[in-house]
Amino acid sequence: MNLIVSAFAVMAAVAAAGIAAAQETAPQSFAFEGGTLTITESDEADKVLAFDGKELARNFVLYYDKTVEVGGKQVALFDGGDGGNQCGTNTIIVWKPDNGDVQSVMAGDDCGSPPAAVSEQSIYFVPFLLPGASKPAQIWAPTGGLKVAGTLAFTPQPGTDWKDLDPAKLYNIVDAFDNEAVYAAGKQMLGDAITDVATGLLVGGGTDTTPSGVFYASGCVPHACGGADAFMGVDPRAHKLYFAQQGDGEPRVTSWPALAEWPADLKEAMQSAIGE
Repeated sequence: MNLIVSAFAVMAAVAAAGIAAAQETAPQSFAFEGGTLTITESDEADKVLAFDGKELARNFVLYYDKTVEVGGKQVALFDGGDGGNQCGTNTIIVWKPDNGDVQSVMAGDDCGSPPAAVSEQSIYFVPFLLPGASKPAQIWAPTGGLKVAGTLAFTPQPGTDWKDLDPAKLYNIVDAFDNEAVYAAGKQMLGDAITDVATGLLVGGGTDTTPSGVFYASGCVPHACGGADAFMGVDPRAHKLYFAQQGDGEPRVTSWPALAEWPADLKEAMQSAIGE
């Protein structure tokens, strides 16, 4: 299954929109199953979702998405999360079981989830995937609750090659791994470390280019900048990749390949970005 890392661009936008919406529209109220759902701000400045005064969820970012019908039940969907660098919101599912009180459950992982995909009988949640990673996809239904539907693995776009790379079209340099040739080269070079390095690039922006034509960027781990910051360089003409990441040991920064094999200008850019 092809899952594009550029979805993290959407996640960042959702996080920003969520913060703005939560701050601008609280308090709110919504009629639901004979009662009222409310979003109010607590004394700690986070947002509280409640049904007729009973707390269902609490997050720094919390706002109403929509109400849908699933399996014959009214289901209210809210977005909630802790906010922060490059972390989107999760979906909060609210429903009233037969002969029971209104309940809620949060779907997704620790750093956001894509928008819910709603069908007549179920709601599906497809995870964001980083290079080298696999995660469970979730499914929710009124009768069965939230369950694992299966496991999805990151896959680059088939048939893409070095010639297809265009740094101007990359929201984040991690998106370069969508290219099949880049992913294969990165996996061969980094092995199991590919996911950690990609995570260290998530909080970042666009790319710069050296005079020799190598485009590059640095970034950091969401909520943990300064501890495992990473750097990536791509030379599409020579079909070469360059990586570096901070760590706890010595040397402080690990590089792939060894620094002696780096172009001087790229090495300087890397050391300026994440240290020597």
